[in-house]
Amino acid sequence: MDIAAGDALVERIKPLARATARPGVMGGIGGFGALFDLKAAGFTDPVLVSSTDGVGTKLRLAIEAGHHAEVGIDLVAMCVNDLVVQGAEPLFFLDYFATGKLEVAQAAEVVAGIAEGCRLAGCALVGGETAEMPGMYQAGDYDLAGFAVGAAERGALLPRAVAPGDVLIGLASTGVHSNGFSLVRRIVEAAGLGLDAPAPFAPQQPLGRALLAPTRIYVKSVLALHRSGLLKAAAHITGGGLPGNLPRVLPEGVVAELRAGSWPVPDVFSWLAQAGGVAEAEMLRVFNCGLGMVLVVAEADAEVALTALRAAGEEAHPVGRLAPGAGEARVVLEGSLPL
Repeated sequence: MDIAAGDALVERIKPLARATARPGVMGGIGGFGALFDLKAAGFTDPVLVSSTDGVGTKLRLAIEAGHHAEVGIDLVAMCVNDLVVQGAEPLFFLDYFATGKLEVAQAAEVVAGIAEGCRLAGCALVGGETAEMPGMYQAGDYDLAGFAVGAAERGALLPRAVAPGDVLIGLASTGVHSNGFSLVRRIVEAAGLGLDAPAPFAPQQPLGRALLAPTRIYVKSVLALHRSGLLKAAAHITGGGLPGNLPRVLPEGVVAELRAGSWPVPDVFSWLAQAGGVAEAEMLRVFNCGLGMVLVVAEADAEVALTALRAAGEEAHPVGRLAPGAGEARVVLEGSLPL
């Protein structure tokens, strides 16, 4: 590895990491490992919850467009959103950045995005690994992975007491988030559009920049709702879409009934469906279709929960309810999406 480049990157990363410090962090970047004090973070009987993820082929788009901070935010979002749906508070994050030849400016832009994601999630960037591996990657290419650890008090894990009659609240996504980009890239190629061309669904932005809109981090608003005692379950809508992720928090004998048209579908999805000739069922299976998170609350708590979520800055919509049901289809869509 180019030692000088590695040292230069570390020096650029240190202030970014320091800016994410939170109660519980012990020491700083540079040791052989990172230490965290759960008692100092305020926990008495904690259960640790961990998650690891990447950004998928959205990285290819970032590399081709020359914008890298967004995927740093995506990397954190994919991990911490998976923690909060289990009732856990994200505590710390580590990243893995691998490339053929380290380009300090490029790597620093990625890590700046990671630090911003950690700030939005309230977790600390405590370390990571930068690997330079000649022959493994083409010039300018890199790979990215992340690992997050959170904690919840033993009696506060989710889901809990989910039952028919509960209301489903959808939280708006910022766009495609970080899933389905192999299909996105095929559609862009088939449409013959360059990444610097105006986006058909957002003409004020270049296509590459519009598609790179980072995954929304829902941690603080969802955690606040959980701590208020109103949240029964939450599903992070990632690969597999609504039909693949909502059933993960439903007990046997319960189905989710969603009302199409009860939430706005961002224009990017209409463009993808029309330009790519993608059927509604496939859109639902591949993309979030406008909902990055779906929450389950008791019917009596729905209005209070909606008010709290909107006050916390979320675009929240009542999108359906749970009902008794059996069979293979655990998610039923009433009506058609406005694609």
